[in-house]
Amino acid sequence: MQNPTDHPSEKISPDEDTKKKRQENIRKLISYLRSSDLTFRWKAAEILGDMRAKEAVEPLIEALSDEYVDVSWIAAKSLGKIGDKRATLPLIRCLESEEQWLRKGAAIGLGMLGDKRAVKPLIKLLDDEKTKVRIEAVKALKEIKDDRATGPVIEKLKDPQKKVRSEAADALAVLDGEEAVQALKDHLSDPEIKDKISEAIEILEKKNNNKK
Repeated sequence: MQNPTDHPSEKISPDEDTKKKRQENIRKLISYLRSSDLTFRWKAAEILGDMRAKEAVEPLIEALSDEYVDVSWIAAKSLGKIGDKRATLPLIRCLESEEQWLRKGAAIGLGMLGDKRAVKPLIKLLDDEKTKVRIEAVKALKEIKDDRATGPVIEKLKDPQKKVRSEAADALAVLDGEEAVQALKDHLSDPEIKDKISEAIEILEKKNNNKK
C-alpha cells in the first residue's frame, strides 16, 4: 500500500500547484475558443488576455478569423494585452478588415504591443470612415511614440469629430517636437478642444524647458 506522504500532491509546492492549475485553466480556455457556443468563444478570448497567457497567442491569432466579430475583436485586444509580437503582423492585416469592430480591436492591440512595424498601417487608419476607429488609431500611435506619426496626427486636429481632435491633442503632447507645439498653438481657436490643446502645449513647453 502506498504511503500517504508519497502522494504526488505532497511533493508540489503551493507555487507549483498554482502554476499547474493555471496551465490547466489555460488549456481549457484555449479549447473553448473552438466551441460551437459563441459566448464561450468570446469569453475565453477575453479571459486569456486578462491572464496574459502566452500559450494562447497562436490560438488567439486563429480566433482573429472567427466568423463572429464578437470573438475576433476581443481576440485582437487580448493579443495586445499578452504583448507577444508574433501577433503584430496578423493584427496589421486586421486593419484592412471590413468589420469596423475588428479594425478598432486591432488598433487597440497594436497600441499595446508598441511594435513600430504598425506605425505606417496605423497612420493609414487615421482616415478611416468610422470615428471610433480613427480615435483608436490616434491612441495607438500615441502609445508607440514614433516621430513618423507627428505630422499625420497634427492633421487630425482638423478632424470633423471633436473626440478625434481631442485625442490628437493628447497624442501630440506625447509625440513631442517643435512642430507639434506650433500646430497646437495654431488650433487654439478651436472652442471645443481649447482646454485640451492648452494642456498639451503646457506639457510640451515644460518638456522643452527641461531639455535646456
